[in-house]
Amino acid sequence: MQQQAADVLLATQTALSQASALAVQYSFSVLGAVILLVLGWALAGFASRWAYEGLSRVHGIDETLARFFTNVLRYALLILVFITVLGQFGVQTASIIAALGAAGLAIGLALQGTLQNIAAGIMLLILRPFRVGEYIETSSVTGTVREIGLFATELRTADGLYRLAPNSTLWNTPITNFSREATRRNELKVKVEDDIDQAMQTLMSLAKADPRVLTSPEPCVFIDSPGDGPIFVTLRYWAKTGDWWTVSRDMAKRVKLAFDENNPTVVPASNAVPAKASNGRAAAEKPAMRRQ
Repeated sequence: MQQQAADVLLATQTALSQASALAVQYSFSVLGAVILLVLGWALAGFASRWAYEGLSRVHGIDETLARFFTNVLRYALLILVFITVLGQFGVQTASIIAALGAAGLAIGLALQGTLQNIAAGIMLLILRPFRVGEYIETSSVTGTVREIGLFATELRTADGLYRLAPNSTLWNTPITNFSREATRRNELKVKVEDDIDQAMQTLMSLAKADPRVLTSPEPCVFIDSPGDGPIFVTLRYWAKTGDWWTVSRDMAKRVKLAFDENNPTVVPASNAVPAKASNGRAAAEKPAMRRQ
């Protein structure tokens, strides 16, 4: 009995000594892991703030894009810190890295369309084919840009509707930006039977009388179809982009009234607006919605 008690006492002492040794060993590991986590968290926060401030100073970098890159940097550093902490406890980090790579590949394949929108959003934010507040037109969407996100772009149509367009549909198609340039050109065409000089002088005087019509480039009037068929006289002028719509509407009305009063030989063009004068002999064509 005494021998058994001695054996039990010896085993207990051995277990306690081993437990104390393990406690000392792992306490240092736990302490080191906590220190690494704290330092890694602080380092990730400092690096993300430093990257955000640096990207914000770069001309052409959108705030959304700057925040996206800084968040990617922050979470990448946190993942690296987490893997380093696991290495402190003897975990094979190589297998974890391989598992993360496989998981990332699987997620990438599953979210292929979403990642395509993110890539397109990044390119749109970098190259800036349009900005918030600009009016754009593509093969599938038209409207004023309200917000450019990483996944989709919000627009407001001309009739006041909300439209959400995935970035991939905007990146893979030609974009017409009606607001980017400071000036826009407009053309107004009328069909003339005779007295071409008077028609050209009338168009030029109307253009020069409007202060919203730019003098540089100066307006010009020319014969558009010098063949044996109908003769079309075209007025071409430039205006500021913000004034273009109102100028084109006002100019169409003034040309119509001027030709009805002073040049009764002007007749409507084949594609003119269906609004004839009282004598039925003159009408101005609807301004072409084109840009140079």
